Amino acid sequence: MATYEKLEIEKIRKDFLILNTAFKETGRTPAYLDNAATTQKPLSVINAVEKYYKEENANPLRGLYKLSVAATDVYEEARVKTAEFINAEKAQEIIFTRNATESLNLLASSLGDMLLKEGDEIVVTIMEHHSNMLPWRAAAKRHNAKVTYLYCDEKGKITKEAFEAVMSDKVKIVSMAHVSNVLGVCNDIKTFVSIAHKYGALFVADGAQSVPHMKVDVLDLDVDFLAFSGHKMLAPMGIGVLYGKYKYLEAMPPFLAGGEMIETVTLDDVTYAEVPHKFEAGTVNAGGAVGLSAAMDYINRFGFEQIEERENFLTSYAFEKMKEVPGITIYGSDDAKEHHGIITFKLDGVHPHDVAYIMDSADVNLRAGHHCAQPLLKYLKTLSTSRISLAFYNTTGDIDRFIEELVNLRGKMGL
Repeated sequence: MATYEKLEIEKIRKDFLILNTAFKETGRTPAYLDNAATTQKPLSVINAVEKYYKEENANPLRGLYKLSVAATDVYEEARVKTAEFINAEKAQEIIFTRNATESLNLLASSLGDMLLKEGDEIVVTIMEHHSNMLPWRAAAKRHNAKVTYLYCDEKGKITKEAFEAVMSDKVKIVSMAHVSNVLGVCNDIKTFVSIAHKYGALFVADGAQSVPHMKVDVLDLDVDFLAFSGHKMLAPMGIGVLYGKYKYLEAMPPFLAGGEMIETVTLDDVTYAEVPHKFEAGTVNAGGAVGLSAAMDYINRFGFEQIEERENFLTSYAFEKMKEVPGITIYGSDDAKEHHGIITFKLDGVHPHDVAYIMDSADVNLRAGHHCAQPLLKYLKTLSTSRISLAFYNTTGDIDRFIEELVNLRGKMGL
């Protein structure tokens, strides 16, 4: 397999101090393979956040003095940049939240209150992260509606026929992961959106695992809503995004009440601020928005074409070596290209928590457990798995260290 060399990886990795900092106990740097959980942050992001708090910090949107105006400017500039990043029609369609989980809870509450009535249905897939399942179940319970589950096959594929089979005029909302955080499969969102709209249903896409790794164009996909997290795409924790078509955001009731999301308050009445501020109650995370803006700049330096090619190369490299390990089961497609940097596996006779613990002794960082997708794992006839997830800054050396430990792991367990 040819080595992919278009990106200057060693130069890029110098931007990520944590990847070059050896642990005192072992003298080794981490082989960080848990990027689906959160990515590492480049210096440009860290420096941008530091600059904001050193030079521009004030409460945005509330003050008329210079610092507050500066804080407002950088916050709103981040909104404009986010809209451009996903090709939203206007910046007002971008709502800043804490993370994708909060974005989806906002939708389940506000959109649910606006649309749902007794007997209505919400369609979610069996492969959803709990964050894109539990809020919809709560919304259905509040309105005496029903959640209908859409099943994939054992490789993670959802067919057009399977999707159409669960659709009817009763379905008001469809919510689906763009990329599965367990199987790595990329769902055919554009086709499913088109079908959903024919039935009059609105479509919510969970972009937590897609937006950081591929070009997502909301106008091309025609999704009604898209949720994603900054911390999975090089930005700080605590900043997330909800995109929504303006006409729906304008019609939806607010999610939280309090400062900044109001226009006027009397003892008897209230009028709300315009979108997007109607959904951003209280003091906003301006520092996080600045970090997100810097993260998008960093991604745009390379472009998704190069990032995807690099991550596809790493995924194929890891996939082929993993298949040669005795006693391994890899979940999902047999084609590495359909995993999008996510490879979930089990090793015969070894609990995934033991896999993670032993890997950590070699400073290989991976995820073990149910990955906040217990219904999917039960459907796959397992309770717990291990997962590696890759980013463009990973190296074949990271993977080689993981494979070396994987090959010897059953022996270390006496198997």
